[in-house]
Amino acid sequence: MGTHAAWHGYAGHGLAVAAAAAVGGAATATGWDDRLDTPAWQPPRAAFGPVWTGLYALVAGAGGAVWNAGRGRQRARFATAFGINLALNASWTWTFFRARRLPAAAAHAAVLTLSASDLIRRARRVSPAAAAALVPYAAWSGFATVLAAEIARRNRGAQHQPIAR
Repeated sequence: MGTHAAWHGYAGHGLAVAAAAAVGGAATATGWDDRLDTPAWQPPRAAFGPVWTGLYALVAGAGGAVWNAGRGRQRARFATAFGINLALNASWTWTFFRARRLPAAAAHAAVLTLSASDLIRRARRVSPAAAAALVPYAAWSGFATVLAAEIARRNRGAQHQPIAR
C-alpha cells in the first residue's frame, strides 16, 4: 500500500474517532454528576480529558493500522466492529449524563468493554501492534464499567432528580 493510501486509512479513522469524541463530549457538561456520591478511587475530573485524548489517539492509530494492513472481509468486519464501538463510546455519555440512567450506563460500559475487547481480537489477526495499542482502551473501559456500577449502587434513585439551578 502506498504512503498516500496509508495516510487515508489513518486520517479516516482519526476523523471517525474525533467525531465520536465530539458527540460524546457534548453530553458531559451537565453539572448533575457533581451531586453524585462517588467512590474515593474515582479519578479527579481533570484526569478524564487527558486520559481520553491519549486513548482516542491509540484507538485511531490502531484503526488506521488495521485498515491499512487488512484485506477484504477481514477489513470490512473490523471496520463494522470499529464503527459499532465508536457508536457505543459516543453514546455512553448520553446514557449517563443526559438520560441519567446510572444502571443502564453501567451496562452500557460493560458492552463497550466487550466491544473494545473484540476490537483487540480482530486487530490481533492483522496487526499485533495495533491490538496492543487497543489494550489500554479496553482496560479503561473495564475500569469505567466498575466505576459506573459503583456510582449506580451508591446513588439508587438519583438518576431522575432534576438539576437545581
